[in-house]
Amino acid sequence: MSAINITNVSVLDNPAPFVSPFQFEISYECLTSLQDDLEWKLVYVGSAEDETYDQTLESVLVGPVNVGNYRFVLQADPPDPSKIREEDIIGVTVLLLTCSYMGQEFLRVGYYVNNDYEDEQLREEPPTKVLLDKVQRNILSDKPRVTKFPINFHPEDEQTPAADSDPPLPPTEQSDEQQPDDNCGEPQALPDSPAEKPDSNCGEAQVLPDQPPKPHES
Repeated sequence: MSAINITNVSVLDNPAPFVSPFQFEISYECLTSLQDDLEWKLVYVGSAEDETYDQTLESVLVGPVNVGNYRFVLQADPPDPSKIREEDIIGVTVLLLTCSYMGQEFLRVGYYVNNDYEDEQLREEPPTKVLLDKVQRNILSDKPRVTKFPINFHPEDEQTPAADSDPPLPPTEQSDEQQPDDNCGEPQALPDSPAEKPDSNCGEAQVLPDQPPKPHES
């Protein structure tokens, strides 16, 4: 069972001019306390054919994450049009809202975004060069595509303290009557040692319920 349930995502100020900031009001509940912060990202897909045109508009850490209900507004700047091909500005694209814990993405909400001229004459006879101040952005908020991924919210529980493990047995000497058989096959490889415990103190921003998050410092 997931430790975090998203109860609602509302797109604010929609439709809006292409150059306006994005605003999402996000509500979620935490069913079990977590040691680290949640990382929320907003990604604008600049091209359906080449992911190198994707732009991360915002990335924030939200925490501490204790049991309870939370709500905050995620605001992000619009995409940089200079990093989008001219032919990809007008038309339909995708906006991705993701949430991760300790580098593990467990939620992705995808929205279709339609960018077009608000003026009918410009739509019928679009200019050769895109007039960004005339373009309107419309997020199809009523048809989101939600994808959930199973992750381990408590990797620290998988680690067993070394003090609790049984001490290794001392080597046993063999007598002349107990010599190994030369035809017993090749020795078996020992199992790999357990992975080291991940560092859970990487969170930076702290946000209390119903308060806006602080931006992720790079």
